[in-house]
Amino acid sequence: MSEVRPTTVGALRASGYAPRSVKQEMRANLVRKLRAGETLFPGVEGYDETVTPQIVNAVLSRHDFILLGLRGQAKSRILRQLVTLLDESIPILAGSEINDDPLAPISKYGRRLIEEHGDDAPVAWVDRDHRYVEKLATPDVTIADMIGDVDPIKAARGGHILGDELTIHYGLLPRANRGIFAINELPDLAGKIQVGLFNILQEGDVQIKGYPIRLALNLMMVFTANPEDYTARGKIITPLKDRIGAEIRTHYPLELETGVAITAHEAWTDRGDIPVEIPEIVAETVERVAFLAREDKRVDHRSGVSQRLSITLMETVISNAERRALRHGEEMVVPRLADLYASLPAITGKMELEYEGELRGADRIARELIQGAAAETFVDRAGGANVDDIVDYFETGGALQVGEDSSSVACVQGFETVPGLLRLVETVGLAPASASDGHRAAACELALEALVAQRKISRSQGGGYRRMPHEGPSGFKGFDVGGGLEL
Repeated sequence: MSEVRPTTVGALRASGYAPRSVKQEMRANLVRKLRAGETLFPGVEGYDETVTPQIVNAVLSRHDFILLGLRGQAKSRILRQLVTLLDESIPILAGSEINDDPLAPISKYGRRLIEEHGDDAPVAWVDRDHRYVEKLATPDVTIADMIGDVDPIKAARGGHILGDELTIHYGLLPRANRGIFAINELPDLAGKIQVGLFNILQEGDVQIKGYPIRLALNLMMVFTANPEDYTARGKIITPLKDRIGAEIRTHYPLELETGVAITAHEAWTDRGDIPVEIPEIVAETVERVAFLAREDKRVDHRSGVSQRLSITLMETVISNAERRALRHGEEMVVPRLADLYASLPAITGKMELEYEGELRGADRIARELIQGAAAETFVDRAGGANVDDIVDYFETGGALQVGEDSSSVACVQGFETVPGLLRLVETVGLAPASASDGHRAAACELALEALVAQRKISRSQGGGYRRMPHEGPSGFKGFDVGGGLEL
C-alpha cells in the first residue's frame, strides 16, 4: 500500500516534516548508501580509487565541486547520477515555479500563498529526476537565461507594476532551487554571467533590469570544464573559482582491462539477428588503438582522445564483420584485424592532430596506430614466440592476399599455406585448435600485423602480406584469398 502524502501545509507540518538543505539531504543519503555498500555510480569504470572517493569527500563536506577533464571521461554521466543522492520526492507549494519549501518559502508567490491560505495552502510533490537542471555554457548565454527577466505580459495579465517580483520570469538557476544545478564547460560562460552566478549564490541577490531581488536559493552547484580552459587566466572570475569547494580531476582509463570493460559495457555488440563472437585479442587491440593515440605526439593531447573512439571503433568493426558474415552466409559474426582497417573513419574523426600529424595525414596515422596496437597485443600474449618460419616464407618470395571481405574459411585456408602460422597461434593460446574459423583467422591476422609493425614483413592497403621491399631471393609463391594476387 502506497504511503499517503500530505496535500496541505498543515498536514505536512503535522507529519513531522522539517526543511533541510539540498547538501544536507545528499550527505544523509550518501551516508546511507556507503553503509549499505551500494554502488554510487553504476556504469562508470576505473574511478573507484581516484575520482569517486574525491566526489564522496566533496558531498560529505557539503561542497560544490567541479570535474576537470578532457572529453569522453564520463563527467556528465557522473553529474546526472548525482540525483540518486536526492530523496525520491520532496514537497513544494503547489504552483511555485522555484520549488518553494512549504514551511520556508522564498518567493513572493509562496509567501502570499501562505498569507492567504495558511495551513490550507496546497502542497505538491516533485520527484528527484525533476530536481536536476543542466546547462551547457556557451558565450551567448544571458542573465535572462540563467537568472530571469521581467515579463511584461505577466505584468499586464496580473495587473502588476514592472518592478514587482511577481512579474519575473525565472531562469534556470531559480527553477533549480532545492535541487542540483549543473553547468557544463564553465569557462565558456561570459564573465558577467559568472558574476551573476556568484552574486546570487554568495549574497543571495541579483538585479534584473535594474530591479534588485533577493532569493536565498537552496542548491548544490556542480560544474565541468577542460583543465586547460579552467586554469587559463581570464576564463574564470576569481570569486567564483574560489567559491567552488572541490576541484576533481577525471582521467582516461589507467589500465587496459578497464578500457576494455568500459567499451564492452558501452558498445552496441548484441545485433540480435546473428550471434557475435568478439575474440579477446580483437577487443584488446581496439582498446590499444585509443591508448596509443593518447600517447602519440602527433595527436593533440589538449583535446584528448575520447573513450568514444574505442566504443565507436568496436561498433564499426562488428558492423564490418556482420556485413561480411551476411554476404557469405556465415552463422557467426567474428571480427578480425582486417575489420579495424575497414573502420578507419571511426578513428580519424575522433582525433585532433598537431601540425606534424596534419602533414602525415589522419588516415596514415590511424593505420600506424592499428599496427602498433596489434604488435603490443601480440607481444603481450605471445612475446618471445619463434616466428622465423613465417618470416622466411615471405623472405623467400611467399605472399598472401587477405581481403577484408574474404570468408573465415577462405582465410584459414590461406593461412595454412604459411608455414608455422596456425601452429603458432595455437601454441601461444591466441586461438586454440577448437576455436572457430573466425577466431583462428583473427589470431593469424594479429600475428601477421605484429610482424608488419616490427618491419619483418610488409602489408599493402588491400590486405596483402609480402616481404619487406629489399633485395631477396628470386621466385614467388603465394596464396590469393581476396581475388587478386598481391605481388
